[in-house]
Amino acid sequence: MMKKSLAVFLAVCMAACSACALHVAAEETAAGVPSGFAAQPALYVHAVSGSNDTEAWQAWQSVHDEDFNVANPGTKYFFLPSSADDAQVDVYNAYTGSVTLNGVTIAAGATATVPYDVNQSYSVTAGGSTYTLQYMRSHAEAAIYINNPDADGNGTDLASFLNASKENSAPGTGAFVTPDGSIDNTVIKKIKGRGNTSWDKPKKGYNITYDKKVSIAGMEKNKKYSILPNYQDDSLSRNRFLYDLSDAVGMPYASDSRYVDFYINGYYWGSYQMTEKVEPGSLVPEVSDDGYLDENGNLKADFPFIAEVDASAGEGDYYVTCNSGVKITIKSPELDPEDTYYGAVKIYVASKFDTLINRCRTAVRKPTTSIADLIDLDSAAKLYLINELGKNWDAGVSSTFLTYKPDENGSYKFYGSPVWDYDNSLGNATGVRWDLNSMGVSDYERYTGWWCRYKGKSSSETNSYNIINNFANNQEVQEVATEVWFKDFMPAIRHFSGAAYNEAVNRDLYPSDTYYSLVKDSADMNYASGWLLTTGGWIADHTSLTPATFDFYTGTYTVASTAAHYNQSNYTDMYNYARDWMLSRAAWLSNEMYAGYTGSTVKYDIDRDGVFGINDITLLQRYLAEFTDLDALQRDIANADGKQPLTIQDVTFLQRELAGLNAPVIPGGTVPVTFVNTLDWSGDIFVYFWDSSLATTSWPGETMTRIVDIDGKAAYTYNVPADAPNVIFDNGTQQTDNIPFDGQPHVYRALSAVNGNGRHQFTID
Repeated sequence: MMKKSLAVFLAVCMAACSACALHVAAEETAAGVPSGFAAQPALYVHAVSGSNDTEAWQAWQSVHDEDFNVANPGTKYFFLPSSADDAQVDVYNAYTGSVTLNGVTIAAGATATVPYDVNQSYSVTAGGSTYTLQYMRSHAEAAIYINNPDADGNGTDLASFLNASKENSAPGTGAFVTPDGSIDNTVIKKIKGRGNTSWDKPKKGYNITYDKKVSIAGMEKNKKYSILPNYQDDSLSRNRFLYDLSDAVGMPYASDSRYVDFYINGYYWGSYQMTEKVEPGSLVPEVSDDGYLDENGNLKADFPFIAEVDASAGEGDYYVTCNSGVKITIKSPELDPEDTYYGAVKIYVASKFDTLINRCRTAVRKPTTSIADLIDLDSAAKLYLINELGKNWDAGVSSTFLTYKPDENGSYKFYGSPVWDYDNSLGNATGVRWDLNSMGVSDYERYTGWWCRYKGKSSSETNSYNIINNFANNQEVQEVATEVWFKDFMPAIRHFSGAAYNEAVNRDLYPSDTYYSLVKDSADMNYASGWLLTTGGWIADHTSLTPATFDFYTGTYTVASTAAHYNQSNYTDMYNYARDWMLSRAAWLSNEMYAGYTGSTVKYDIDRDGVFGINDITLLQRYLAEFTDLDALQRDIANADGKQPLTIQDVTFLQRELAGLNAPVIPGGTVPVTFVNTLDWSGDIFVYFWDSSLATTSWPGETMTRIVDIDGKAAYTYNVPADAPNVIFDNGTQQTDNIPFDGQPHVYRALSAVNGNGRHQFTID
């Protein structure tokens, strides 16, 4: 079997670029030609048809293994981003002779538009060899291209240079491209490796600093981003799920992110997650790198900072080991050893964290001890819940961020946020057996069982220095956690599940099906390019799961009678496993916390006063008229049909529910219909109908029952026989035309326009 090292491939691929300047301006290069790859014998495809851009090119490539060896060099792939046209692409020929591709001849050194189909394989002869070419196309939210053919000044290509050491960094040119074909060529000031244990994996992550603030696929403008490989997460989505959930439930400083396809020097590296970096400024505006100094350049008595609990902190990190033994990396202000207050800032951060953890430990032993003056309880509860929901292996050990800043009264305290690094959560990791045994946890991989109250301490201990463990065992935090779980987390998770669309939630968290549609084709390209779905013994078995659900109104927890089965070598199944595990975990947590919830569980109780009545319907009407707002839970409760944003249909349903008219439709029985008196007809309103046997009501029909107004107009209801083929609404003198009836509970309105017979036209909702 012929194999070829990626390092060799990249060296050859980029060798011709070493004589090129780092950036070749568009006016110095022929339109539609790669800026630095022309001498490499290969075919190149551009991200956008008809573009003059010189950066967003990918060389065709063969599948690699995880050591970057090529097994079948005779088969090539174009891994197209979402911006590519679905029928044709621009292909550049870097061979010395012409190439014919799908009937189009491309001269040497020229670019041509070539038709293609993602479902077809194409034979092409180039450079004296014949290849099979296949196209794959993503639907991710953006594509990221970064180019530098001479990263170290000695001709080393960018990827090889970066991957040699996490400390290596380099500038670059490039592009980020969105599905609409927009291209931004902002220069990359610096790219370098990132991650702790993840850095040792073959698919690596990077920190990227642009020359100026840029907005990628709708994210807020930032200079600094982290591009995450999600190598150990076969769904490529666990981080995305929990980052967006934390945003939806109102956690401060939640990192926004996007699914992207990533290319370095024309080589496709896979499906990644482009994420706002945990930094002061845009993400955490209350913190700045010089915020520790007063106007005279002296150290302030109090100042804001971002701290990360990070057991892996070491050489190259600005960190301090607290008296408790916990390592804290100071993300901001980040000082160098030569800075005047380098040591003083470390001492300050350590003292604040030690004060917090010592008080938390005391509160576990003495529940009457309050921690509310040291940490914001709402964000602490939400940080705990995110880690508990995910059964996050790293909870309180690493990537646990706390922000120290003034509250609304000017008093300094900690806030639990931003969230970060959840690829080892949501049923993904097996954990470390000896550690689990020490904690007394035997169900870590399952969606049942508490986790954070055991994480970070042995079963023989009564206390822990793990901050998340302390939140899990703190009475104040847990009281808040129960309330925010049902008020904030529940509507968000129901929305994510697809059970009830919630427009308030959808600004931050999508339904699961939406994430799947964004990542599926990108994931297929990722795994087709050579990355493995199964990444070693650390990953838990994902082949079966018995799903669970929870009914908030009845408090009923239901476990399916049969298990669902998943193919661990199939991406769709692995995505579904992560989603199903998360939803089942949420159901289990809901069941466990339900007894402690003190809010209303009355169905359709929008104002949460413990009673469903006319006030709830009025509140919904006021919301639809934009006179008031509803929070996420209220919108979830008000969404009576569970299938759409809130509309007048929900009002009608609730009116009928209040009137006791929402009985199930029984074949051969009756169906509730509603008529809105839009034309202000006087007197009683009647519905006239006849059934399939032509037995008719007597004119003017049956008297309808008055219900609550709809859109400010009087509304009426009546149960009509389900098999009636037609209905007419009237007041004895004015009437609608004959209306075909389908046996469903519609809302009808008369229009002012009349037909030739003088009867009013109508609308049906």
